[in-house]
Amino acid sequence: MNTQSNDELVFLPLGGTGEIGMNLNLYGCRGKWLIVDLGVSFGDDSTPGVEVFMPDPAFIADRHENLLGIVLTHAHEDHLGAVAHLWPRLRCPVYASPFAASLLRTKLVEANLESEVRVHVVPLGGRVQLGPFGVEFVTQTHSIPEPNSLAIDTPFGRLLHTGDWKFDPKPMIGAAADIARLGALGDEGILALIGDSTNVFKQGAAGSESDVRDSLTELLGRYKRRIAVACFATNVARVESIAVAAAAHDRHVALVGRSLWRIDKAARENGYLTDIAPFLTEHDAGYLPEDKVVYICTGSQGEPRAALARIANDSHPHVTLKADDVVIFSSRIIPGNEKSIFRLQNQLIRQGVEVITEKDHFVHVSGHPGRDEMIRLYGLVRPRISVPVHGEARHLREHAQLARDCGVGQAMVLQDGEMLKLAPGNVEVVAVVPTGRLAVDGTRLVPMDSVIMRDRHRMVHNGSAVVTIVLDRLGKLLGDPQISAHGLLDAEHEANAHEAVVEAVRDAIDEMPRPARQNDELVREATRLALRRHLKQSHGKKPLTDVHLVRV
Repeated sequence: MNTQSNDELVFLPLGGTGEIGMNLNLYGCRGKWLIVDLGVSFGDDSTPGVEVFMPDPAFIADRHENLLGIVLTHAHEDHLGAVAHLWPRLRCPVYASPFAASLLRTKLVEANLESEVRVHVVPLGGRVQLGPFGVEFVTQTHSIPEPNSLAIDTPFGRLLHTGDWKFDPKPMIGAAADIARLGALGDEGILALIGDSTNVFKQGAAGSESDVRDSLTELLGRYKRRIAVACFATNVARVESIAVAAAAHDRHVALVGRSLWRIDKAARENGYLTDIAPFLTEHDAGYLPEDKVVYICTGSQGEPRAALARIANDSHPHVTLKADDVVIFSSRIIPGNEKSIFRLQNQLIRQGVEVITEKDHFVHVSGHPGRDEMIRLYGLVRPRISVPVHGEARHLREHAQLARDCGVGQAMVLQDGEMLKLAPGNVEVVAVVPTGRLAVDGTRLVPMDSVIMRDRHRMVHNGSAVVTIVLDRLGKLLGDPQISAHGLLDAEHEANAHEAVVEAVRDAIDEMPRPARQNDELVREATRLALRRHLKQSHGKKPLTDVHLVRV
């Protein structure tokens, strides 16, 4: 399918537009392609058995010979987490800042790809030329070290891809956003801004990490028992703030959770946390008095296998919390995680633990811009076109209206798979390409809409059944059907109900004409329908059913 002319500049999102997470953005120019970000999303109650999924890169994988590279704006999982999974289908160089490169290399080692993937480290404020794309890294602030906007020069004009950002005047980790460079880019002319929409409904500004640090310092001084703080592992500034606040009250800090140790290693490799003493292990912290320790824990989103959930379940090998201990959730609730977070918080509260969230005290600021910051950015760069991304449909539409209110001539609301021609001529959607999602299923990637995933979803809600029947060549049953109805029937404790299902299957086969009983497919279908019909009437369920037929 020829979806792009060699004489135009296009933008094509395959993930992250119309949703928050799993970003995959494509820019096409003169037959060449550039990927900006390649991330994952995380499963919830609507995706049983799926913990991680990502965009299907089939469109660009089919054109990988014209793919010049993957450029990463920063190291968050929804922007970087899919690289190790999808790179074998793309096989191109990767460009990232030092901190993002450190985290990416860890993932590549785990995937046995470290010797294959060329990771080019781009210094802060650096620039790379990839075919018709000249990419400049412009320093931003966010809830992770080294976030970047990308100024992308093309023969048709300059683009600004914001990545995730905000304007924090005192970011605590790294430099403040390069406002001067953003203004200079605006003076030189911006064709289109492709921008973050996450917090478009938030009035004012996101707030500064320095204010959170002061607030945490005051809060920790109130307590004389154990304190655990849950935060996003990648928020190095927050980890540092917790350490500074703990030190102010003569407490030592222990990291609890593997991802926190990985982030600590990457941060120190790149010159961050240099003024913070080495963290204690969870084991060593157990020897400290209750009023001398602060635990920083993974699991702020209620992840069942993270450190805080294991502590709450009393299944952690080294950390326990008792009544009157304190857990501070120094994070926000990511939409979709409400149930798991509230379940975790209720579990802690039932044990007598005091739970503090951002509703109770000032313990968190977002890494994404509020409306005032978005308005300020538009005033600096003054693009001709706005393309909202990184948001649900409601975010994108509101962002588009904000851009128009800021004087932007055209604001285009897209969804994944819509190819937008930016230049030359009219700005318009010129093609719609197939999109999809891939789930990490053990050691493989499986389409989310595949039979495998549909069957798994059905099994979660309706159970599954296996029927084994043995017939002679004339179709006579040689013994009772053997039935296992997983998730529906307990043959040991529901003997009568189990026997009723067996009888329904046996009757269905006996009632078939003899010629039909000699046809394997007809027997299998009659057996399947009889079992499902009976369980629908008796239990209100239609299980996923397999029939094993043996002829003797």
